[in-house]
Amino acid sequence: MKFENLIKNKSLLDNITKMGFEDATQVQEESYPHLVAGSDVAGLAQTGTGKTAAFLIPFLERYLATQSEAEVEGVKPYDTWNDQNFVLVLTPTRELAEQIFERFNSLSEGLGLKSLSIIGGRDYESQTGVLSKGVQLVIATPGRLIDLQKQKALDLNACKTIIFDEADRMFDMGFRDDMCYILDRVPKSRQLMFFSATMNFEVLEVAYEYGSDPVEINIGKDSITAENIDHTMFHVGKDEKPKYLLSLIAKEKPKQIIVFSNFKRNIPKIEKFLNMNGIKAMGISSSLSQNQRSRVMDDFREGRIRALIATDVAARGLDVKGIDLVVNYEIPSEAEAYVHRIGRTGRAGESGKAYSLCTELDIASLSRVEDYLGEKVKNAWIEDSEFVKDFKAFPYRYDPKREFETVKNLKNERFDKKNKPTKKPYTKKHEPRDEKPKDFKARDSKPKDTKKTPQRKKKAHTAQPPKKVRVSKARKTSSRFKDFKPAKTKKSILARLFGWD
Repeated sequence: MKFENLIKNKSLLDNITKMGFEDATQVQEESYPHLVAGSDVAGLAQTGTGKTAAFLIPFLERYLATQSEAEVEGVKPYDTWNDQNFVLVLTPTRELAEQIFERFNSLSEGLGLKSLSIIGGRDYESQTGVLSKGVQLVIATPGRLIDLQKQKALDLNACKTIIFDEADRMFDMGFRDDMCYILDRVPKSRQLMFFSATMNFEVLEVAYEYGSDPVEINIGKDSITAENIDHTMFHVGKDEKPKYLLSLIAKEKPKQIIVFSNFKRNIPKIEKFLNMNGIKAMGISSSLSQNQRSRVMDDFREGRIRALIATDVAARGLDVKGIDLVVNYEIPSEAEAYVHRIGRTGRAGESGKAYSLCTELDIASLSRVEDYLGEKVKNAWIEDSEFVKDFKAFPYRYDPKREFETVKNLKNERFDKKNKPTKKPYTKKHEPRDEKPKDFKARDSKPKDTKKTPQRKKKAHTAQPPKKVRVSKARKTSSRFKDFKPAKTKKSILARLFGWD
């Protein structure tokens, strides 16, 4: 369906047209009438099908209808709306929150709405300052939102609608208690939405627990992955992964690529390996600060870097145009993560490719993925002539923190075998120490006696006289010991006592 036949507000329709969208996706078309009517919705749709716009556009329609004096057909306005009211969007990651924030600003341009992204890694004062002036949309991660609520900078009782984006991932990351904490403090009359590419029963269980009976919208029941994504797998050895990665990039020649790894420690190694071989790459993981992560994503979106090396922190909801290829350096242990990873390519109906490098360590993960998909992942191979032969070796022992410390302290400090700095200054062993001048005299120093002290002579050993044996008065007065005389040795004492010869 065309947006012009769906959207009621002309200013909102103009903004959608400026963004280059003409046709509504299936999830947008099916969820729109329920959301503008104020119903609760649980939307399940494949990656890259426009779920973010599916819940942002109906909210804008309802808000604009509330501000308008005229009635809008098919759109239910909010009962009341004051400066303290807002709509809340909860996301599992900071990157996804920033992306929704940017998408909302584009949709609401010139409509007089304000929004705020509440995420960790940013100072509290700037966020509380914007909240005090009033905003219509709050996009937040659960942890920072609860912090501000406990500081009484945000009143959850003023929330009109609450939206959980990538709801199942929030449960996987341990946010269930935080979600329940927030739901306990929002009004019972609020509108509730759940959107994700994969939905588990636990999410719907929480919805039912809090009195919601959402309309379930399930797009693509027969196929979990999008049809425009060609995903295949290569059976490789552990030491062959770097060669396969370079060969796939050389073969496909993508403009931009995302390489996913299960392990945070592998991110800087893969990044260094690609940069060493002429492919400009940067890594993103939870080890980076929020400012660093934002800078990396901005460079990737603007095309300043060709390859993004990431953990699953970038696998959820991120929408970057022009990603031609996704490579799983390891197959994820969670089957749902596989769907979200390969969904970073083939966005908005475009075609994309996804390759997975499978070793003997990934067999269990592969079986879980295939059981979840309901089909086998196709096998592929590379011809010998297509392999890259001349390349720099993979830095298996590379550690960026250790390298930074080495460069920082190499000039002034000496390193032991464990590569840890010591307090001793770096000096060469063969360099002589600075000699003191001949007329140098230490303070309060005494002249040393150069004469040798004579050694003491050892005394000759002389036998010590036997110690006198003392006898108590009781023994002397006893009749048994009348004739007793002290003996010189213990042996003579025993002989006198027992009559020995």
